[in-house]
Amino acid sequence: MIELKGLCKSFEDKEVLTDINATFENGKTNLIIGQSGSGKTVLMKCIVGLLTPERGELLYDNRNFLCMGKREKKALRREMGMIFQSAALFDSLTVLDNVMFPLNMFSNDTLRDRTRRAMFCLDRVNLAEAKDKYPGEISGGMQKRVAIARAIALNPQYLFCDEPNSGLDPKTSLVIDQLVQDITREYNMTTLINTHDMNSVMGIGEKIIYIYEGHKEWEGTKEQIFTSTNERLNSFIFASDLFRKVKEAEIEAAH
Repeated sequence: MIELKGLCKSFEDKEVLTDINATFENGKTNLIIGQSGSGKTVLMKCIVGLLTPERGELLYDNRNFLCMGKREKKALRREMGMIFQSAALFDSLTVLDNVMFPLNMFSNDTLRDRTRRAMFCLDRVNLAEAKDKYPGEISGGMQKRVAIARAIALNPQYLFCDEPNSGLDPKTSLVIDQLVQDITREYNMTTLINTHDMNSVMGIGEKIIYIYEGHKEWEGTKEQIFTSTNERLNSFIFASDLFRKVKEAEIEAAH
């Protein structure tokens, strides 16, 4: 579980995050949503330690990340897995070597055991047969699946996904969403996802935080979105005709 208590972040004289309080639970897909410039990317960077908040607490299972020394932070980062907006694979390495990269960096296991673990992760995302290919030889969706395999190679307790469906077609996006949710439950990880994809929100939004101009404006589940009275959230979520019609249908059915 990850807890944020009164988190604040500023750049020069501008406060971009103000008093953020939130809890992200184990075994659930926790989504952070908001318009461009709302502060959600800054929030994610604060949580993973790329930026340092001026005030507040950031607790990883009751361990305050902001009070840790370099050695403690380094140890905690070994418990984190990251999936970037671009798959961020190494073009010069094969699919298998990409997945083995964090194992080679941080694991003391033998080469045989590291290879076995990497192959297990590739098999988990249904890509064992692509192990000898290079990133340029596989599709964008397959690259994201390789990125997921690499992210779980070290058995992380916390998984962070930055726009994991960026650049993917709707069908492939559904596959990635389902895979992330399945792995989250299977390993009981605390998963945080930054996303603009409303299909992801409605599909796997077990816990949703909506950020507006640096403030936490709303939190709830995908089911609670349909009964939300928050005008800013409704404007953001139901900007498209499709989701507006869905909400109208839900309201009509309730009456």
